[in-house]
Amino acid sequence: MDWAVPAAHHDRMPHPPRSPHTPGPSGLEPAALHEIALERALQLPATALEKPFGPEHEVVKVVGKVFLLATELRGTPIVTLKSDPRDAEVLRENVPAISPGYHMNKRHWITAEAGEGLDEQLLLDLVTDSYRLVVAALPRRLRPIDPETFEDPRE
Repeated sequence: MDWAVPAAHHDRMPHPPRSPHTPGPSGLEPAALHEIALERALQLPATALEKPFGPEHEVVKVVGKVFLLATELRGTPIVTLKSDPRDAEVLRENVPAISPGYHMNKRHWITAEAGEGLDEQLLLDLVTDSYRLVVAALPRRLRPIDPETFEDPRE
């Protein structure tokens, strides 16, 4: 399936080069899901990893606001991310590995698991979009980046 994330801002967002994690024919490998998502999330400015719900639940925040949750659901690694409601709907309809946000507002959050339609680049894009959406809701004086340009707002 040739899939592009519907958000219009991807051409302006920096993305790291692809890593050696190669998806199988049905998508991203389960063992790589958390590693890729957490690595990307922690590359972004002003982020912190916390475990407020116990050691098996990793939460990444930007300026104290959650934008990524990594855990397992019935033994399957999952990552829950903030998403624009229109993008979330399109993703859920077109990517079998994406479902409504687990234990979150189903309109504004999605849950991704390794599987059909989810490759590494899409996961990186989803993490970046989640971060950008949370930053956009912060007061301007607290934003580590401009959510539209991905540049330092103080420059």
